[in-house]
Amino acid sequence: MQHSMKKRMATATLTAALLFSSLSVPAALAAQTTQAAEVQSSVNMRTSPSTSASIIRSLKKGEQITVMEKVNSYWYKVADSSGKQGYISTSSQYIELQTSVPAQDGNAVALSSVSFRKAASTSGERIRYLKKGEQVTIVEKTNSYWYEVKDGNGVRGYVSTDSSYLKVTGTIPGGNTGGNTGGNGGGTVTNPDVSKDKQVEKIIAAGMKYLGTPYEYSSDRNTTTTFDCSDFVRQAFLDGVSLKLPADSRQQGQYVKDKGSITTNWKQLKRGDIVFFMSYKGTKASAYNGIDKSKATITHDGIYLGDGKVLHTYSKEGGGVTVSSIEGTHWEYRILFGGSAL
Repeated sequence: MQHSMKKRMATATLTAALLFSSLSVPAALAAQTTQAAEVQSSVNMRTSPSTSASIIRSLKKGEQITVMEKVNSYWYKVADSSGKQGYISTSSQYIELQTSVPAQDGNAVALSSVSFRKAASTSGERIRYLKKGEQVTIVEKTNSYWYEVKDGNGVRGYVSTDSSYLKVTGTIPGGNTGGNTGGNGGGTVTNPDVSKDKQVEKIIAAGMKYLGTPYEYSSDRNTTTTFDCSDFVRQAFLDGVSLKLPADSRQQGQYVKDKGSITTNWKQLKRGDIVFFMSYKGTKASAYNGIDKSKATITHDGIYLGDGKVLHTYSKEGGGVTVSSIEGTHWEYRILFGGSAL
């Protein structure tokens, strides 16, 4: 009996060892809290580590994400560039862990969640959100508005110098020390569009204060009690930066075209761009097949917010001034072009 018990204990120990071995995190993840990764093919991000869990959304090929932990041999817990968290398969056909460097102590700490961008601009693509308490290394102070920083995985990007987001705890290359002050701080001013970025934010802030304002077709341009689409866009620019745009969407479209930089791909739009649409034909993409959009008439416009969102007004039923998603909706199929009015 004693021999049998020892045998059972040995078997149990071996089984446990094998189980925990299969669940252990790889060395790349064991040495650090998170790791950057790139999606290799479309994969579902779910609410829990199970194929029966609800799908949050599908991650796209080429998308950059952060692997937070390896839950087991089959699932990673990840965060996308917007900070949304979920679970995806560990299969190499879906995700590739990127080479990283050991976490550093850094010379700054995030005081609150803040956008970590690929360019020193509010229209720069967001890599992800830095988390409150996260340590980063300031590489240089690009200008009075932006730091170039490196996170614990060695990923470089740009973060606002606003003291509500980052607390400098060490020395910034170029001689600047703790405390967010003006000047270049040893960095070189490389972003000539800072003033434009500030204008964009003023325009958007001016537009957002009208959320919920009722829609009225051919509204009075001398009041702000109701708006149609072009009246709203015009008012946002007028309030925000004292720029008086033409009164209707077609003239506004020509105004933007005359500025010389437009795109027909909505994914290339920048925050603050005016985006123009053709008439509604239906909710399916097929309803817009065969239409020569270069000759289509502009019937609607709005202000692009970034992240696939547009600030606009289009009907009483739509709730007046509102924010709508573009991707996968009739707004995506109706887009003609967009660009900056500044």
